Amino acid sequence: MIVSNVLAAVLLFGMPGGSEWIFIILAIVLLFGGKKIPELMKGIGKGMREFKDAKDNVKSEIEEGMKEKDKEQEIRELRQQLQEAKQAQQLSK
Repeated sequence: MIVSNVLAAVLLFGMPGGSEWIFIILAIVLLFGGKKIPELMKGIGKGMREFKDAKDNVKSEIEEGMKEKDKEQEIRELRQQLQEAKQAQQLSK
């Protein structure tokens, strides 16, 4: 019951409806004028592209760091196995 009330509130206030979109578009046209809107959209697109590139860069760096950590863990495990094998060999002598 509480979850449905919260969800209803988010949906009610979360996204603008049809008349609100018309008001938003009208306000943009009045503020920026018809000639400036293509430049504004170009700037927004460029900003979104740069944000996406930065996000992808951070994601790849995190993945690369995780791979390095996995390799380091694997090296530690192999060294430990090697030491155990050496100890077992020395005990058998």
